Amino acid sequence: MATTVTSRALAPIGVAGNLFAFALDVARGLFRRPFQLREFLQQSWFIASVTIIPTALVAIPFGAVIALQVGGLIKQFGAQSFTGSASVLAVIQQAAPIGTALLIAGAGGSAIAADLGARKIREELDAMMVLGIDPIQRLVVPRVLACMLVAFFLNGLVSVVGVVGGYVFNVVLQDGTPGAYLASFTALAQLPDLWVGLIKALVFGLIAAIVASYKGMNAAGGPKGVGDAVNESVVITFLLLFVANFVLSMIYLQVVPPKTG
Repeated sequence: MATTVTSRALAPIGVAGNLFAFALDVARGLFRRPFQLREFLQQSWFIASVTIIPTALVAIPFGAVIALQVGGLIKQFGAQSFTGSASVLAVIQQAAPIGTALLIAGAGGSAIAADLGARKIREELDAMMVLGIDPIQRLVVPRVLACMLVAFFLNGLVSVVGVVGGYVFNVVLQDGTPGAYLASFTALAQLPDLWVGLIKALVFGLIAAIVASYKGMNAAGGPKGVGDAVNESVVITFLLLFVANFVLSMIYLQVVPPKTG
């Protein structure tokens, strides 16, 4: 009984170690040739096609909620002139990367896990290894790079739509001044705020793709095992994304001093 309890308690550590080792294998596969350009383009198009419309639709309420909440809070302090800057900071640094990552993990990541899981239970991955083809280089690396590329551009889409949505809701619902909203962009915001949002998007896309690929390639137990792998990949990715967001935000705030108005 004690041995069973101990093994169950240490199981998450083993999974974390295997996931890290899998990430190292993917990193090594990035430098192997030939690069699967066709697979990369196909996966990029597929991931973009299943995420671009939901991302654009989610970005509107993201920007609206942030503008309403931040605008109402700042109004209590009598600093309405900083509403635009505060809203832009919240959207670019936090809302855009997180919103993009959640949709990449929920739509693109689940599709990757399901595809690789189906290949696993059909023993296609084992057949590739018998033929001397590395499944990580052939299948995983293009999907990881595709997720990172799509996340990078979707982050820009969410940022633009979120800022525009925040502007509309601030001006229409909160009686804000369009000129003051636009003029305050440079009061607190700075160019590194944009870079950190893009870096977060790349890191989040990397995490989502690696977790989905790992769970898919380790699926077992038939179709039910594939479904379980998809669910586990989404849950694990969400947890890792929030941890990574906290770490990256903390590092950024320590490295880049905030701009004072």
